[in-house]
Amino acid sequence: MSDQPLWSPSPERVKATQVMAFLGDANRRHQLRLRDYHELHAWSTRHPDLFWDQLWDFCNVIGEKGARRAVDLDTMPGARFFPDAKLNFAENLLRRSDERDALVFRGEDKRSDRMSFAQLSALVSRLQQALKDLGVGVGDRVAAMMPNMPETIAAMLATTSIGAVWSSCSPDFGEKGVLDRFGQIEPKVFIAVDGYWYNGKALRIADKLRPIVDQLPSAQSVVIVPYLGEADVVAQALPRAVTLDALVKPYAPRPVAFERLPFNHPVYIMFSSGTTGVPKCIVHGAGGTLLQHFKEHRLQCDLRDGDRLFYFTTCGWMMWNWLASGIGSGATLILFDGSPFAPTPAVLWDYAQAERITLFGTSAKYIDACHKEGVEPAKTHDLSAIRLITSTGSPLAADSFDYVYRSVKSDVPLTSISGGTDIIGCFVLGDPTAPVWKGEIQAPGLGMAVDVWSEDGKPVRMQKGELVCTRPFVSMPVGFWNDPDGRKYRAAYFERFANTWCHGDFAEWTAHGGMIIHGRSDATLNPGGVRIGTAEIYAQVEQIPEVLEAIAIGQDWDNDVRVLLFVRLKDGIALDETLRNKIRLKIRTGASPRHVPAKILHVHDIPRTKSGKITELAVRDVVHGRPVKNTEALANPDALALYRDLPELRT
Repeated sequence: MSDQPLWSPSPERVKATQVMAFLGDANRRHQLRLRDYHELHAWSTRHPDLFWDQLWDFCNVIGEKGARRAVDLDTMPGARFFPDAKLNFAENLLRRSDERDALVFRGEDKRSDRMSFAQLSALVSRLQQALKDLGVGVGDRVAAMMPNMPETIAAMLATTSIGAVWSSCSPDFGEKGVLDRFGQIEPKVFIAVDGYWYNGKALRIADKLRPIVDQLPSAQSVVIVPYLGEADVVAQALPRAVTLDALVKPYAPRPVAFERLPFNHPVYIMFSSGTTGVPKCIVHGAGGTLLQHFKEHRLQCDLRDGDRLFYFTTCGWMMWNWLASGIGSGATLILFDGSPFAPTPAVLWDYAQAERITLFGTSAKYIDACHKEGVEPAKTHDLSAIRLITSTGSPLAADSFDYVYRSVKSDVPLTSISGGTDIIGCFVLGDPTAPVWKGEIQAPGLGMAVDVWSEDGKPVRMQKGELVCTRPFVSMPVGFWNDPDGRKYRAAYFERFANTWCHGDFAEWTAHGGMIIHGRSDATLNPGGVRIGTAEIYAQVEQIPEVLEAIAIGQDWDNDVRVLLFVRLKDGIALDETLRNKIRLKIRTGASPRHVPAKILHVHDIPRTKSGKITELAVRDVVHGRPVKNTEALANPDALALYRDLPELRT
């Protein structure tokens, strides 16, 4: 790693950040002498009750805070924040009703829309009235199979405004994948689109919707949203179905009514990826989700009123929920649905230029793909409005940091962020007062007592270990759906270390106080008993021009584990011994001899989840002849066949 940062904020920029304003408030309010982010973080984790209380006030949360700030802070799970509070999630997002853009939308090059805050409030009002007349009330579930489009945001706000619970997935999910999720939570209303665009093609889903609706008997009403212009035809072919236009037609806009409920009242049901079985239904509370997102937006990303917030995401990924909360800070949400390379590899950079995006959020895979495609927006686009670039979904390789500063924009903080669906937020992410170091996530999140522990539960520094959180935080799940005694919830996070959240990431503190994520713990490789993170291998291999992407697993072999590396290559490239040696040398010199795979094989596709994450566990199961429990969680399940019964793996 370099001994010089890639980017550093000026003293003037640091002073003007919201996190420094918050630090000043903490000093005045609690008679402290905090000097910088690290001291603020330490205070926020020693006194989480005081920190989250101050954040409530700093972000002007609408609601009744109540007398108590937190109870049972020494118990995890079990701690509760703001046990006497009453608030409504949607009320805190729908703060504006003026003519400024609330939502801007592009569906590839097929559709574009704008919706002002006034128009958004009007649609939410009409949807709210319709949902109430359909019998939806406090605690009922509304499930949506939708693209990332304005109607989806409006439907979520209408649902949560009346205290109902929202859950969503994207329309590319298969029938079983939808039913594995929504069948568990029994929605009263099911919302779906008439089809969607991907890579320039119209993809109709009417044939998939009929069996889904038939097997969701709890859904007393089905709402079909127009996108391809075929909503009427689709609705007529489905039982209990009505188009969105017909649903809201009887209702005139009026002020939106908000049902204020306890802090932990469920707002979202999220789902684990489901590659190891039926997805877990993770229930998140309104207050914790709201405070976590407000903190991450305003303090960690320095998001401000009037900013233009973009995240490349689908409605099946928690980053959609994170994005949606941005309107609560006065930001315009810049929505995109479809392939990020249609009609050209520069389409998202075109969008950033045209809409003057200020926060550009995407995935590590997208950045790597732009690099491989030779996209250089620094030479072709005006990206002067971009004030922050964030990356998540998988570890951002050091080489991708270089690419962004060389070929995208040099004067910008590039912040890798990491957390998960489990906490509907981040454990480690950006610090707008700090430099950016190559290959590193900048800092632990405020209020998040993050640490790295050895296998025997001891804190370690600049060594790899388990990512843990040692104190309660507001966005811990309320629980899992259909888990009345909390057994599944405790088993998921708290059985490894007592009274400590164990997240399942393999991580390492850096000398700068930042963090490197080396991949998932359950995908960690153990050749010769030495733990190796898969991200360390990918960081080297994916620098090789011939390699588009790679996946590494451990194969049980000769009473040990050997590392297998599968690579997807550019068209016309053959995996010969020269290229294999090039890959081995790159890994040996860039990582270590222990990281060098025993076998390197060429594959034409790599299986990934709907949110774009590669699935090492599924490949490992196939290689070992074990069934993959839930192929419906995969975007491309047919790819698994490429790894089955390979003769090269028998020797």
